[in-house]
Amino acid sequence: MTLTLTQIQDAAKRIASATINTRFEKSFTLSEIAGTEIYLKFENFQFTASFKDRGALNKLLLLREQGSGQGVIAMSASNHAKSFAYHAQRLQIPATIVMLKNTPNVKVEDTKNFCARIILHGRTLDEAAQHARELAAAENLVFVHPFNDLDIMAGQGTVALEMLRAEPDLDTIVVPIGDGVLIAAVATAARALRPQIRIIGVEVEAYPSVHGALHAHDRYTGGSTIAEGIAVKQPGESTLEVIRRLVDDVLIVKEEAIE
Repeated sequence: MTLTLTQIQDAAKRIASATINTRFEKSFTLSEIAGTEIYLKFENFQFTASFKDRGALNKLLLLREQGSGQGVIAMSASNHAKSFAYHAQRLQIPATIVMLKNTPNVKVEDTKNFCARIILHGRTLDEAAQHARELAAAENLVFVHPFNDLDIMAGQGTVALEMLRAEPDLDTIVVPIGDGVLIAAVATAARALRPQIRIIGVEVEAYPSVHGALHAHDRYTGGSTIAEGIAVKQPGESTLEVIRRLVDDVLIVKEEAIE
Protein backbone atom coordinates (compact mmCIF):
# COMPACT_ATOMS: atom_id res chain seq x y z
CA MET A 1 0.00 0.00 0.00
CA THR A 2 1.04 3.60 -0.64
CA LEU A 3 0.53 6.57 1.65
CA THR A 4 -2.02 9.08 0.32
CA LEU A 5 -2.93 12.70 0.97
CA THR A 6 -6.34 11.56 2.22
CA GLN A 7 -4.72 9.40 4.91
CA ILE A 8 -2.65 12.37 6.05
CA GLN A 9 -5.67 14.69 6.08
CA ASP A 10 -7.64 12.13 8.10
CA ALA A 11 -4.75 11.85 10.54
CA ALA A 12 -4.71 15.64 10.96
CA LYS A 13 -8.37 15.61 12.03
CA ARG A 14 -7.78 12.64 14.31
CA ILE A 15 -4.84 14.07 16.25
CA ALA A 16 -5.79 17.76 16.26
CA SER A 17 -7.09 17.91 19.82
CA ALA A 18 -3.97 16.37 21.40
CA THR A 19 -1.09 17.77 19.34
CA ILE A 20 0.09 21.30 18.72
CA ASN A 21 -0.06 23.20 15.44
CA THR A 22 3.43 24.46 16.11
CA ARG A 23 4.81 27.83 15.10
CA PHE A 24 6.04 28.20 11.53
CA GLU A 25 7.97 31.45 11.42
CA LYS A 26 10.49 33.28 9.30
CA SER A 27 14.03 33.25 10.66
CA PHE A 28 15.40 36.69 9.92
CA THR A 29 18.92 35.63 10.91
CA LEU A 30 19.05 32.55 8.67
CA SER A 31 17.28 34.38 5.86
CA GLU A 32 19.94 37.08 5.89
CA ILE A 33 22.77 34.54 5.96
CA ALA A 34 21.31 32.49 3.09
CA GLY A 35 20.01 35.40 1.02
CA THR A 36 16.52 33.96 0.79
CA GLU A 37 13.42 33.62 2.96
CA ILE A 38 13.76 30.73 5.41
CA TYR A 39 10.97 29.57 7.70
CA LEU A 40 11.35 27.18 10.62
CA LYS A 41 8.79 24.67 11.91
CA PHE A 42 9.13 24.49 15.71
CA GLU A 43 8.21 20.85 16.37
CA ASN A 44 10.23 21.01 19.59
CA PHE A 45 7.10 22.67 21.05
CA GLN A 46 5.18 19.39 20.95
CA PHE A 47 4.68 17.95 24.44
CA THR A 48 7.49 15.42 24.04
CA ALA A 49 9.58 17.92 22.03
CA SER A 50 9.34 16.01 18.75
CA PHE A 51 7.19 15.59 15.63
CA LYS A 52 7.02 11.91 16.64
CA ASP A 53 3.99 12.80 18.77
CA ARG A 54 1.95 12.99 15.57
CA GLY A 55 2.56 9.50 14.22
CA ALA A 56 2.43 7.79 17.59
CA LEU A 57 -0.92 9.35 18.46
CA ASN A 58 -2.45 8.61 15.06
CA LYS A 59 -1.45 4.94 15.32
CA LEU A 60 -2.68 4.53 18.88
CA LEU A 61 -6.03 6.17 18.17
CA LEU A 62 -6.58 3.83 15.21
CA LEU A 63 -5.62 0.80 17.31
CA ARG A 64 -8.07 1.86 20.00
CA GLU A 65 -10.84 2.18 17.39
CA GLN A 66 -10.00 -1.34 16.24
CA GLY A 67 -10.32 -2.67 19.78
CA SER A 68 -6.61 -3.37 20.34
CA GLY A 69 -6.71 -2.45 23.99
CA GLN A 70 -4.80 -5.45 25.32
CA GLY A 71 -1.49 -3.66 24.90
CA VAL A 72 1.03 -2.44 22.37
CA ILE A 73 4.76 -2.87 21.94
CA ALA A 74 7.21 -0.71 20.03
CA MET A 75 10.95 -0.45 19.64
CA SER A 76 12.91 2.75 19.39
CA ALA A 77 16.26 4.37 19.97
CA SER A 78 14.87 7.89 19.78
CA ASN A 79 11.92 10.15 20.49
CA HIS A 80 9.42 7.61 19.13
CA ALA A 81 9.68 5.74 22.44
CA LYS A 82 8.85 8.80 24.53
CA SER A 83 5.98 9.90 22.26
CA PHE A 84 4.53 6.41 22.08
CA ALA A 85 4.65 5.96 25.86
CA TYR A 86 3.13 9.39 26.53
CA HIS A 87 0.12 8.95 24.27
CA ALA A 88 -0.41 5.33 25.32
CA GLN A 89 -0.62 6.52 28.91
CA ARG A 90 -3.11 9.25 27.93
CA LEU A 91 -5.29 6.72 26.11
CA GLN A 92 -4.91 4.13 28.90
CA ILE A 93 -3.34 1.57 26.58
CA PRO A 94 -0.64 -0.60 28.23
CA ALA A 95 2.66 0.02 26.46
CA THR A 96 5.95 -1.85 26.29
CA ILE A 97 8.97 -0.20 24.68
CA VAL A 98 12.09 -2.09 23.66
CA MET A 99 15.01 0.33 23.68
CA LEU A 100 18.64 -0.30 22.71
CA LYS A 101 21.06 -1.20 25.49
CA ASN A 102 23.11 1.92 24.77
CA THR A 103 20.15 4.32 24.88
CA PRO A 104 21.08 7.41 26.96
CA ASN A 105 19.73 7.01 30.48
CA VAL A 106 17.87 10.33 30.33
CA LYS A 107 15.76 8.99 27.43
CA VAL A 108 15.05 5.76 29.28
CA GLU A 109 13.94 7.63 32.40
CA ASP A 110 11.82 10.09 30.38
CA THR A 111 9.99 7.16 28.81
CA LYS A 112 9.54 5.38 32.14
CA ASN A 113 7.88 8.52 33.49
CA PHE A 114 4.91 7.77 31.24
CA CYS A 115 4.34 4.40 32.93
CA ALA A 116 5.60 2.31 30.02
CA ARG A 117 7.35 -1.01 30.60
CA ILE A 118 10.90 -0.51 29.34
CA ILE A 119 13.06 -3.40 28.13
CA LEU A 120 16.67 -2.76 27.13
CA HIS A 121 17.71 -5.20 24.44
CA GLY A 122 20.11 -5.31 21.50
CA ARG A 123 22.73 -3.05 20.01
CA THR A 124 20.86 -2.30 16.79
CA LEU A 125 17.29 -1.48 15.79
CA ASP A 126 17.04 -4.83 14.01
CA GLU A 127 17.89 -6.71 17.20
CA ALA A 128 15.41 -4.61 19.19
CA ALA A 129 12.71 -5.13 16.56
CA GLN A 130 13.19 -8.90 16.55
CA HIS A 131 12.88 -9.04 20.34
CA ALA A 132 9.80 -6.81 20.25
CA ARG A 133 8.14 -9.10 17.70
CA GLU A 134 8.91 -12.14 19.84
CA LEU A 135 7.36 -10.47 22.90
CA ALA A 136 4.34 -9.40 20.86
CA ALA A 137 3.70 -13.00 19.82
CA ALA A 138 4.28 -14.39 23.31
CA GLU A 139 2.14 -11.82 25.15
CA ASN A 140 -0.54 -11.09 22.51
CA LEU A 141 0.57 -7.49 22.03
CA VAL A 142 0.24 -5.33 18.90
CA PHE A 143 3.67 -4.58 17.46
CA VAL A 144 4.12 -1.07 16.06
CA HIS A 145 7.14 -0.32 13.88
CA PRO A 146 8.49 3.26 14.21
CA PHE A 147 8.70 3.92 10.47
CA ASN A 148 7.57 0.96 8.33
CA ASP A 149 3.93 1.76 9.14
CA LEU A 150 1.54 3.85 7.04
CA ASP A 151 -0.40 5.12 10.07
CA ILE A 152 2.80 6.42 11.65
CA MET A 153 3.76 8.02 8.34
CA ALA A 154 0.34 9.63 7.96
CA GLY A 155 0.68 11.29 11.35
CA GLN A 156 4.11 12.69 10.55
CA GLY A 157 2.83 14.06 7.23
CA THR A 158 0.50 16.46 9.03
CA VAL A 159 3.55 18.72 9.50
CA ALA A 160 3.42 19.56 5.78
CA LEU A 161 -0.29 20.38 5.87
CA GLU A 162 0.34 22.99 8.57
CA MET A 163 3.34 24.48 6.77
CA LEU A 164 1.50 24.91 3.49
CA ARG A 165 -1.59 26.25 5.19
CA ALA A 166 0.54 28.95 6.83
CA GLU A 167 2.67 29.68 3.74
CA PRO A 168 0.92 28.37 0.58
CA ASP A 169 3.65 29.67 -1.75
CA LEU A 170 6.56 27.68 -0.33
CA ASP A 171 8.88 26.62 -3.13
CA THR A 172 11.18 24.26 -1.18
CA ILE A 173 10.93 22.17 1.98
CA VAL A 174 14.15 20.91 3.59
CA VAL A 175 13.82 17.88 5.87
CA PRO A 176 16.42 16.05 8.01
CA ILE A 177 16.60 12.32 7.25
CA GLY A 178 17.11 9.50 9.72
CA ASP A 179 14.82 6.54 9.04
CA GLY A 180 13.17 8.58 6.26
CA VAL A 181 9.62 8.58 7.61
CA LEU A 182 9.34 12.36 8.02
CA ILE A 183 10.59 13.28 4.55
CA ALA A 184 8.51 10.54 2.90
CA ALA A 185 5.36 11.75 4.63
CA VAL A 186 6.08 15.44 4.04
CA ALA A 187 6.83 14.77 0.38
CA THR A 188 3.58 12.85 -0.06
CA ALA A 189 1.46 15.67 1.34
CA ALA A 190 3.39 18.56 -0.18
CA ARG A 191 3.57 17.12 -3.69
CA ALA A 192 -0.17 16.41 -3.70
CA LEU A 193 -1.01 19.96 -2.62
CA ARG A 194 1.72 21.80 -4.56
CA PRO A 195 3.17 19.60 -7.35
CA GLN A 196 5.90 22.08 -8.30
CA ILE A 197 7.42 22.22 -4.81
CA ARG A 198 10.99 20.99 -4.29
CA ILE A 199 11.71 18.51 -1.48
CA ILE A 200 15.30 18.31 -0.25
CA GLY A 201 16.60 15.85 2.33
CA VAL A 202 19.65 16.36 4.54
CA GLU A 203 21.82 13.70 6.17
CA VAL A 204 24.77 14.03 8.48
CA GLU A 205 28.09 12.94 6.93
CA ALA A 206 28.57 9.91 9.19
CA TYR A 207 25.11 8.44 8.42
CA PRO A 208 24.37 8.96 4.68
CA SER A 209 22.15 5.88 4.37
CA VAL A 210 19.51 7.33 2.02
CA HIS A 211 22.06 9.16 -0.13
CA GLY A 212 23.95 5.89 -0.41
CA ALA A 213 20.83 3.98 -1.42
CA LEU A 214 19.97 6.55 -4.07
CA HIS A 215 23.48 6.83 -5.52
CA ALA A 216 24.75 3.26 -5.02
CA HIS A 217 27.57 3.96 -2.58
CA ASP A 218 28.38 3.12 1.02
CA ARG A 219 30.00 6.03 2.85
CA TYR A 220 28.69 5.06 6.26
CA THR A 221 31.24 5.66 9.01
CA GLY A 222 29.04 5.86 12.09
CA GLY A 223 30.15 7.29 15.39
CA SER A 224 28.77 10.05 17.57
CA THR A 225 26.89 13.05 16.20
CA ILE A 226 25.08 16.01 17.71
CA ALA A 227 22.14 15.01 15.47
CA GLU A 228 21.61 11.65 17.18
CA GLY A 229 17.97 11.53 16.08
CA ILE A 230 19.04 11.04 12.47
CA ALA A 231 21.94 8.66 13.15
CA VAL A 232 20.32 5.75 11.31
CA LYS A 233 22.25 3.05 9.42
CA GLN A 234 19.39 1.90 7.22
CA PRO A 235 16.19 3.69 6.06
CA GLY A 236 12.83 1.96 6.02
CA GLU A 237 11.87 0.09 2.85
CA SER A 238 8.51 1.84 2.56
CA THR A 239 10.02 5.27 3.16
CA LEU A 240 12.83 4.73 0.65
CA GLU A 241 10.32 3.94 -2.10
CA VAL A 242 8.59 7.30 -1.53
CA ILE A 243 11.90 9.16 -1.36
CA ARG A 244 12.99 7.72 -4.71
CA ARG A 245 9.72 8.83 -6.28
CA LEU A 246 9.05 12.23 -4.71
CA VAL A 247 12.25 13.76 -3.28
CA ASP A 248 14.36 15.98 -5.53
CA ASP A 249 17.72 15.59 -3.83
CA VAL A 250 19.46 14.42 -0.67
CA LEU A 251 22.43 16.44 0.58
CA ILE A 252 25.18 15.40 2.98
CA VAL A 253 26.44 17.94 5.50
CA LYS A 254 29.46 17.87 7.79
CA GLU A 255 29.15 17.65 11.56
CA GLU A 256 30.69 21.12 11.91
CA ALA A 257 27.97 22.65 9.72
CA ILE A 258 25.23 21.15 11.90
CA GLU A 259 26.87 22.40 15.07
